[in-house]
Amino acid sequence: MSAVRLDGRVAIVTGAGRSLGRAYALALAEAGADVVVNDVDADSAAAVVEEIRTAGGRATAVVAPVGSAETADALVAAAQETFGRLDILVANAGVLRDRVLWKMSDDDFDLVVDTHLRGSFTCGRAAAAAMREQGEGGRILLIGSPAGQYGSFGQTNYAAVKAGLVAMARTWSLELARAGITANAVIPTALSPMTATIPAYTQVYEDYLAGAGIPETYRREHALGTPEDVAPLIVWLASADAADVTGQAIGIGGDRLTLYAHPSALATLDHDGGWDAAGIGDAWRDRLSAHAQPSGPPSLD
Repeated sequence: MSAVRLDGRVAIVTGAGRSLGRAYALALAEAGADVVVNDVDADSAAAVVEEIRTAGGRATAVVAPVGSAETADALVAAAQETFGRLDILVANAGVLRDRVLWKMSDDDFDLVVDTHLRGSFTCGRAAAAAMREQGEGGRILLIGSPAGQYGSFGQTNYAAVKAGLVAMARTWSLELARAGITANAVIPTALSPMTATIPAYTQVYEDYLAGAGIPETYRREHALGTPEDVAPLIVWLASADAADVTGQAIGIGGDRLTLYAHPSALATLDHDGGWDAAGIGDAWRDRLSAHAQPSGPPSLD
């Protein structure tokens, strides 16, 4: 099997100073891409740039929080002015502010929306404009989560934006198709500071940081691995090999690769003249309730 290469391509990776974003930036550079490393932490961004340069690659840093159009424009300008073009956007930057609904503040909600959803929107809009003007296609990768596929207790803000990002990618796949720009959502499941907040994974994460391996049951049944396990999907979707893949939500983690379904109707019923409330109740009990799906991720019991 030949290696997937990105020589001559230029990528922006937001939130690239650590964990998953760092793994994406390093993997893209290893495949031959030049990389704009974005993060809010200057030291972390500089460290990733230095890692890439030490390995023989080319990278530059832009230190700024995503969300505003100004940051998005600065990222695109850095790619064009430093490396002459832009081919790949990985909109990875994110934060958590977990609270149950009745305890979630406006600030908790707004920060997560601004970073994940607005940040991906503004960066995607700026990248799409640059790629369209360039006229050679491009790749836009948004980062989703199982929380956005199934819902997640205590994560109203996070689940909502992650679901929105999948819908955004599917919409962009339609709008950008004529320009040869693909848009996909990657659904990673990996040990990170974010997954460490999940009680079931806290000890596994601490063991991983201490140098222990990840048990096979987690790598398979939980699809939980390292950030480096996710990076190959980013590289492949950014490559020419994936030129016909767009509008998809693809999960990866540990040993498992997953293609998620588009939302679809589970059942439909017609009633002449429309429905009244009692008729809807009868239809639910007699026909529709058997098709109802539970909230939350699939049980691993």
